[in-house]
Parts: sequence; structure tokens; C-alpha cells
Amino acid sequence: MKIVVAGEKKEVAEGLTVAALIEQEKVETPEYVTVSVNEEFVDQGVFESRVLNDGDEIEFLYFMGGGR
Repeated sequence: MKIVVAGEKKEVAEGLTVAALIEQEKVETPEYVTVSVNEEFVDQGVFESRVLNDGDEIEFLYFMGGGR
């Protein structure tokens, strides 16, 4: 099936979960990543069970603190 990861089209296996995609993409500091699928945030508690579908658009986001 085909998905879009951070704007890049990719061919992946059917049944791929968010957790497996994070591992496959070698995401840095996966414990701090926020994932959106089709512009909806996915709770970290369901990364293992959230199966991706053909045509899904996935973004990996990191929220940085800062300021004074």
C-alpha cells in the first residue's frame, strides 16, 4: 500500500502500525515524537495497535520548549 510520510510517498506493507513505522523510519527519540495521521493526532498509547491505511498521510512532530 502507499502512504505519505513527511511529504514523501512510500510503499509499505499492509497492516503496518504507527509503532512499526516509527521503527522503520528510524525516528530519533521516539519517546518524544508526536504523530499525526491525516492531520489528526494519534495518542502514544495506541501506536502499537493503530494500523495505517492506504493513502494515509503521516507526520512526525516534535514540540520544543523554549523562551525565558
